[in-house]
Amino acid sequence: MEVYNKEANIMNPEWNNLINKMLDGNIRAIARLITNVENRIIGWQDAMKVIYSKAGRARVIGITGSPGAGKSSLTNRIALMLREKGLKIGIIAVDPSSPFSGGALLGDRLRMKDIFSDKNIFIRSMATRGALGGLCQAAKDVVRILDASGKDVIIIETVGVGQDEIEIVRAADFVMLVLVPGQGDGIQAIKAGVMEIADLYVVNKSDRDGADEVVNDITSMLEMSGRSSTQKTKIIKTSVINNTGFEDLIDIFIKINKIPIEKKQYYFDKIKEEIFTLLEIEIVRYIKNKWEEDEKLDLAIQSIIEKQNDPYSLVEKMIAVLN
Repeated sequence: MEVYNKEANIMNPEWNNLINKMLDGNIRAIARLITNVENRIIGWQDAMKVIYSKAGRARVIGITGSPGAGKSSLTNRIALMLREKGLKIGIIAVDPSSPFSGGALLGDRLRMKDIFSDKNIFIRSMATRGALGGLCQAAKDVVRILDASGKDVIIIETVGVGQDEIEIVRAADFVMLVLVPGQGDGIQAIKAGVMEIADLYVVNKSDRDGADEVVNDITSMLEMSGRSSTQKTKIIKTSVINNTGFEDLIDIFIKINKIPIEKKQYYFDKIKEEIFTLLEIEIVRYIKNKWEEDEKLDLAIQSIIEKQNDPYSLVEKMIAVLN
């Protein structure tokens, strides 16, 4: 199946071949395509234009929470149970960036051994690459690739950078926040911005003392904010040791997968945010490339060090290339 107009000649044969194989669900093609897009290989934008038109069917679930809350274990269990329901799953595990290579440290992937070999579950580790919200633009591109490849549900498990990790709401249709007893996730977390983005609260490791207190704290927060836990937002306690709460969790995700999203304003806001994100990235890339020619940037930085210039004046001059 050819997805391009040959007369348009907008894509080289390698990209064309990868996309055709990806649309057929070829695992190696999916992996290679993701790598090329993530690394911004020449032609990636034209490829994403085509992929965008093929995506939009999968439901995207974001799983976030503080480090040590058990997000990877929950992701592993959720993916396995959804797979048993006949769904095809994509997982994007966002790991911290290596300070040396910039790549992902792959910690989450190592904790998902139970599902790693399942051909209907595709797992991809990605680095944050310095994204302040814990989620880079490339992760959103990967969501579309997995969507176009035929996945029914795509799970984004975030790195767990802390209370300001709210970028996930811009990439996911539904956000699950994982809390645990005994890690200061009670009253302290209720003050955090991340508490405001969740559609579902999961108190994991609920076999520990203090689980009910966390539930009570969340309930109080929802009541104070005018969001009732009996309306949109649910609270579920889970425990791997006692094997409790998972059936309720999966029931929620199955229902989410069947309910249409109110698309108009929901997608308008998301698309608007993404346009500005892409614009910012591409403008910075363009200016950076211009100024790295003939070592202009190095000379400019040296002039700042020698107090002959300042960063503010330099940025004004750099922006002027856009005029």
